Amino acid sequence: MTASVRLALMGAGLIGRQHAARIAANPNARLAAIIDPADPGRALAAGHQVPWYPSLEAMLAVDRPEGVVIATPNQLHVPHGLACAAALLPALVEKPLADEMAQAQILVEAFEERGLPLLTGHHRRHNPLVRQARAQIEQGHLGRIISLQATCWFFKPDSYFEPLWRRQPGAGPVLLNLIHDVDLLRHLCGEIVSVQAATSNAVRGLAVEDSAVILLRFASGALGTMNVSDTVVSPWSWEFTAGENPHYTQTPESTYLIGGSKASLSVPHLDLWRHTTKPDWWEPIAAERVAVAHEDPLACQIDNFCAVIRGTATPVVSGREGLQTLRVMAAIQQAARSGEIIHIG
Repeated sequence: MTASVRLALMGAGLIGRQHAARIAANPNARLAAIIDPADPGRALAAGHQVPWYPSLEAMLAVDRPEGVVIATPNQLHVPHGLACAAALLPALVEKPLADEMAQAQILVEAFEERGLPLLTGHHRRHNPLVRQARAQIEQGHLGRIISLQATCWFFKPDSYFEPLWRRQPGAGPVLLNLIHDVDLLRHLCGEIVSVQAATSNAVRGLAVEDSAVILLRFASGALGTMNVSDTVVSPWSWEFTAGENPHYTQTPESTYLIGGSKASLSVPHLDLWRHTTKPDWWEPIAAERVAVAHEDPLACQIDNFCAVIRGTATPVVSGREGLQTLRVMAAIQQAARSGEIIHIG
């Protein structure tokens, strides 16, 4: 039997605790250490009965894992990632790779220059329902993709914003939440070549946006719209519709609608809508729900990280892929500031 891959976790926050649980439960992985200078890190390490270290350097002085999951605040992703690259440690970095494109580019190139795996934590791509949605598109069931829309509405309470970094630029719902949706739309429908955007912070008045509306143009010629807000009470977000996280109520609503010349697909529930005879608005239309087996995408992501370290798989979401999604996010932010159409190279 192949020994479990020893993974250290940097960051004991909300998503860090999720990663720790998945690593600990995965027969292919073993939680080697928790790295976090604060008391929650000590507590998480004690709970999992693994060593605690205040820094990567402190851990490397006494132990060396086979890989590191970086789940620290966004502003620390690059310095922590570069420290892993310097130590020749493969890394899975939570999205976004960085707050700024230039820094993300430096991070990706640091790993590529050393021939080290760098994975981006866009865990939704690991979800079987996403794989099935992409299969429906690639197999031509929708025909030509013409238009699509994505809704990302939810309500974050005041307590969410108690940490200072969540009130600072780079921590709004566009970069923290909608980045997942942008990544999935790229994955499902191809590259995005231009964007327009408008944002607002009218509800909370913080230094970050609380709402945004975005227009996308894809390389295929398809058009898309995205609407995000963390001040709206609604059932229309991935968290409420996909059933990935049991802490959220699962609703029967759809988050994405992808429209094609032969059929349209709702995601995540995978209802494929087609006219029963021929494409014609006078003809009857009906839906067929595409079957899919449900799995925990965060657990699948850890599986992929372990397989990449073992050399038996390639990254589902590489650092380079994460960089391209971040490039779209930077264009959205630029478009919101300027009011112009921003073309993505």
